[in-house]
Amino acid sequence: MVAVAVLVIFAVFPIVWAFLISLKPEEDIVTATLTYIPRRVTFENYVAIWTRSNFPTLILNSSVVTLITVAICTVIGTLASYAVARYRFLGRRELMMFYLVIRMFPAVMIIIPLFILMRGLGLLDSRFGLALAYTTFLLPVFIWMMKGFFESVPNDLEDAARIDGASRLGAMVRVVLPLVLGGLVATAVFIAIGAWNEFLFALMLTTSTGSRTWPVGLQLMVGEFQLPWGSLAAGGIISIVPVMVLFALVQRALVRGLTAGAVKG
Repeated sequence: MVAVAVLVIFAVFPIVWAFLISLKPEEDIVTATLTYIPRRVTFENYVAIWTRSNFPTLILNSSVVTLITVAICTVIGTLASYAVARYRFLGRRELMMFYLVIRMFPAVMIIIPLFILMRGLGLLDSRFGLALAYTTFLLPVFIWMMKGFFESVPNDLEDAARIDGASRLGAMVRVVLPLVLGGLVATAVFIAIGAWNEFLFALMLTTSTGSRTWPVGLQLMVGEFQLPWGSLAAGGIISIVPVMVLFALVQRALVRGLTAGAVKG
């Protein structure tokens, strides 16, 4: 219990600390004496970052890019992971190892070829192009996670559906997918968090406010001689809210999916 409490405090403290900083006036943040509880509570940092910057547009861009990324990974990844789990074909093991190898290399190694490719396709500095870039490293994660869930479903259930006249795709949609729905939701949530928080690709592949995401926007707020701690903390708290809402909406399915994956994997 003590170890769990220490881990919880270690994980929650930075968020609580950022929230307390966001409630302080700028002159009370950088002081000679450290104060945890704000002497004066103010919401001017939230008002400033929401009304005097492009942060609402950045949040919208991140939302659109995340939704597109999750949609692409869900459609392609579900079909691909089902095929890998159900079919035995030449190079199957090598393909899955290739997906792992992709995750081994740092993203900075593929940013230059990806930049050249996006520029050639006319997708540079666009939401859809950024979503495709995210898919390059999030799709293998989706396939690896969903492969285990599909393998946990007995083949006899699909065979029974196919005897009744269902096609392979129909059996997958009507029989298998409802059984792995919790895992699908859990995997989609992980993909969404990865796309929502990504910074490097968004920094390198976007140049205008119309496609920049919130991590890039916060980084650009840091000036050479100015560091607006209050606004940065407020922006961080605002960016956490959508993730908390997402977890609140899908927490039951998420817990079922993670538990099933732990038991079946």
